Amino acid sequence: MDSVGTSLWVDIITTISVILVYFRHGNVDLKVSLILGVGAILGAQIGSRIAFVTPDRVLEVIFTLFTTYMAYVSFRRSRNPKLNIRKVNIGTLSYAFAPLLSILIGVVTGTLGASGGIMFIAVMMLLFSMDVKRMIGTATLAMLLSALSGGVAYSMAGRVDVLGSVVIGVSALISGFFFARLANTMRPSIIYAFLGSVFVITSLSEAIKVI
Repeated sequence: MDSVGTSLWVDIITTISVILVYFRHGNVDLKVSLILGVGAILGAQIGSRIAFVTPDRVLEVIFTLFTTYMAYVSFRRSRNPKLNIRKVNIGTLSYAFAPLLSILIGVVTGTLGASGGIMFIAVMMLLFSMDVKRMIGTATLAMLLSALSGGVAYSMAGRVDVLGSVVIGVSALISGFFFARLANTMRPSIIYAFLGSVFVITSLSEAIKVI
């Protein structure tokens, strides 16, 4: 349980520098980020309360399955970066559906400690037309809002390793800053392949804990 709260605060610390880089490159849609973030904040509060009454082992199994699926999605897109989820042309209604879908993302964030970044990207692919780098920057800001909501809930419950969050978060913040700069110049296929590798490593580490 503490690992979930701690991971949320690591996400919060890490994404701060990443967001600044994407802002500087003009790759953040502030309006869409805020719309997604509002729903995710509500969902994260719901998810954190679900986690408090759910056994740690169950959360670990769910998170392992989740990261495994995300690895599959990332590697599939690395082979074809232009692969699209069927986009629904509903015009301005996109802005009404976006916060509803982001509530579900927030539930996952608050329950599993997952950042929700790729899920935010999936929502944007479904409802909005946006370049992949702009999607990543926009998803990162929405992810910050979602993680912040869940992180506060875990902190209030005393389920956060503060020292661990700071040590890991600051280290990740530095690497995140340089990777964000590099990502803004990389081909989309390479970015997706890297994300897939991270998900595989995360999934394997979680699977070992479950076993």
